[in-house]
Amino acid sequence: MRTIKLLCVILTAAAATPALAQTPSAPNFAGIWAHPFFPGFEPPPSGPGPIRNRSRATNGVSDAYQFVGDYTNPVLKPEAAEVVKAHGEISLTGKVYPTPSNQCWPGGVPFVFWDFLMQMAQTPDEITMIYRQGNEVRRVRMNQPHPAQIKPSWYGDSIGHYEGDTLVVDTVGIKKGPFAMLDMFGTPFTDKLHVVERYRLVDYADVKDAVERNMKENTFFGPGSGGAVFDPNHRGKMLQLQFTVEDEGVFTSPWSATITYFPQLVEWTEIICSENKRGYAETDVALPQANKPDF
Repeated sequence: MRTIKLLCVILTAAAATPALAQTPSAPNFAGIWAHPFFPGFEPPPSGPGPIRNRSRATNGVSDAYQFVGDYTNPVLKPEAAEVVKAHGEISLTGKVYPTPSNQCWPGGVPFVFWDFLMQMAQTPDEITMIYRQGNEVRRVRMNQPHPAQIKPSWYGDSIGHYEGDTLVVDTVGIKKGPFAMLDMFGTPFTDKLHVVERYRLVDYADVKDAVERNMKENTFFGPGSGGAVFDPNHRGKMLQLQFTVEDEGVFTSPWSATITYFPQLVEWTEIICSENKRGYAETDVALPQANKPDF
């Protein structure tokens, strides 16, 4: 009798516990990924693309130490073109103009994509992305809408969902800091900025063209540079980010670019920008300051 009563209690408890929701299997993006190209994004094979560097190294690729954005890119509205041109003129003098990364400020999206390393963690409800420079963190809420009223934040309000084997991330509400820009060339943005990212695990053969375009456009840093430790001859799965940027306050049309990541082979060493206040320029960087204590 005692055994029967105990069995009844167990069955009753099981019936009172709701079944876990069944979700389709999602692609596994978890891990550390290396993107050892600098300073810009991979241009698309055709159509409107990102601002590119007019300053070229001796091998014809983008100069990694002088940023002269192509202000004649037709996606730029006249006011934005003037901003890009002004930043390029500073760089041509040999001076370093302030950017979020060299001033220890959050970079926002898509600026932060320049970082050599990105780590992704997944749960059914949230995707977390961590970028090595300054340990910048983004959190993507899964299968949720944007709120009706969005309070601007450094990385905006990001929501995600899966479309088959693709993670789609939609971001709005990106906050403007004192050194706000979309890329290393000083391209501005407004509160109308909207970025859509698509992440896929793909075979090397499927991204070979993108990697080759990147080699021609941007400086390639070999294994070990910037903390990126990877196999340049890797021919297995790669992580590719294809993203589209639109901002009617700055651009005449949306434009797209890609970032192609190799698997990172080791854990990374953390970098905290403010540990070296003169790491990028002759004067102290403008570290973020709190107006009041946190506690």
